This record gives sequence, structure tokens and C-alpha cells, in this order.
Amino acid sequence: MVERVLVTGVAGFVGRHLADAVIGRGARVWGVGFGELPAGLRLERWTSADVTDAAAVAAAVAEAEPQWVIHLAGQSSAALSFRQPVETYRANVLGTWGLLDAVRRHAREARVLLVGSGEAYGPQAAGSRASESAPFRPVSPYALSKAAADSVGEAFANRHGLDLVRTRSFSHTGPGQSPAFALPSFARQIAAIEERAGEAVLRVGNLDVVRDITNVRDVTGAYLALLERGRRGAAYNVCSGEGTLLADAVRTLCGLARVPVRIEVDPALVRAADVPWLVGDPSAIGRDTGWHASTPLHQTLEGLLEDWRSRTTV
Repeated sequence: MVERVLVTGVAGFVGRHLADAVIGRGARVWGVGFGELPAGLRLERWTSADVTDAAAVAAAVAEAEPQWVIHLAGQSSAALSFRQPVETYRANVLGTWGLLDAVRRHAREARVLLVGSGEAYGPQAAGSRASESAPFRPVSPYALSKAAADSVGEAFANRHGLDLVRTRSFSHTGPGQSPAFALPSFARQIAAIEERAGEAVLRVGNLDVVRDITNVRDVTGAYLALLERGRRGAAYNVCSGEGTLLADAVRTLCGLARVPVRIEVDPALVRAADVPWLVGDPSAIGRDTGWHASTPLHQTLEGLLEDWRSRTTV
């Protein structure tokens, strides 16, 4: 039984869900994140540190003596990466390097889950599903940084023998996700529209893109399955294998609204570069662990909207 787990980025969107799931299995969690310990997190120890602070991260690893290390920390917004490309690279690549070097020195026997992104694959042919053998063709600084971090993980596994599993995680959403991302931004706007009188306009960016969208709780289950049953050194897509036109997801959210909502494209929300079609092939994770995404998209979007409705300030 795993008793000691270190999670970087534990205060983030997925980190909170994952920490709760790990604690629910009886493990203790050492968390690394930026700023003060967020309310509601039940951690054994909290280390406030930037992920690029190699000394602080190494000290946290040495103290925790973890059996599992889950690396979630980094800069996760593709949109922000165009404005802060160097900072994105530093957080996602150098942060990964520093953590894995700390594991090499202080917790060599730990199993490491390195969470990457399906955006590293870049543009895919319409109707296709990217497998783990697809080449990386990143179109944003964020995607480029995640492709590089994936390579760093592979190198540490091969050169230093770390027990490391990599993910290429596709789009996922659910309660607690930042409105810096498209679907929670739309849900937040609709919740605000429902609360106030005035123009019921939902401002969106480019909706003519297809994405593979999974519920965050399913993704948490995937990460636990990979920690338990993933093949050492392997990379896995974490995705549903189903493509959804973003315009259809927005129409579903608008259909759940309690008032009529008009959709309007805001040029400021359109990415400098985008990928028209990005859908993953989940065959490998299903074959090796038995995991598959199970939450219908309508249910995911309904939960996302209810989450924003429940907040006092939207």
C-alpha cells in the first residue's frame, strides 16, 4: 500500500481533486505549490515554492521520502504562453528537470507520474485520433514546453532508470477550473448573466475547433490507474477518444442556462495560433490499466455550470 505521496501543483485544478482521491485511499500527501496553503487541502506538509526553485523542491522531496511523485506544477495556459513564452518554458521544462533530478538524488525508488499535454501533438487530420506514436508538432509556446518536458522525462527514465510514466492529457474540465480556460469561462459568464439584468451576451473566441474533452474526475482516475498499473517508461494519452466541436459544447451550456443567451465572437479571445482538430486515441491506457472515460459531456458541462452558480462572486 502506498502511504507517502508528493504532489507538485497540488493547489491547482487537478491537484486538489487528485490529493483528495489519494488521501481517500489512506495515503498522506506532501504538497508543493506557490503561495499560502489553500483552504480545504488536508496535507501532511505544505511547501510554498516556485517549481523552478530547485533547492526548495529538492528539500521537499527529501523530506517526504515519497513512494509516488505526481508532477502537476507548471504554466498550463496556451493563451498565456504567447504573452509569456520564456516564463512558460522555464516553469514547464526547467521545473520538470529540477524535480526529476531531485527524485534521482533523494527518492530513486519512487514511481513518478509526469503529466503532459496532448497539445504537444499539434494539428491532426480531421477525423483522426492521435496515438502515442504520433510526432510532436506544437503550435504554441505552451505546447512546445510540454513536448520538451516529455522528452526530459523520457531522458531521465532512460539515463537514470527512474520509474517514470508520462501522460499526454487532452482537454479536461470540471469544478474548480480557472476561467482562464474556455469552458469554465463560458460557464462563469452564463452564471453571471443569470444573476444580473442586462445584455445576455456570451463572449467567445474561435468555436470552430474540435477537442477531446474529459471530466476531471475521470482524469484523476486515469492518473491513479497509471500510477498503479502503467508500464514503466511508457507514455499514455489520457482522453476519451471522442471529438466535440467547441461550438456544440457552447450550445449545450447555453441550453442549460436559465435565461436566453446570445453568442458573440470577441476577437480578443481568438488565439494567435490554434489547432482545428485534436482528438486522442486512448487504446494504450485502456489496454494496460482498464481505464476509460465514463462521464458524459452533458453531465460534465452541467456540473461546471452548477459550480459557477454556487459561487458568491461570479
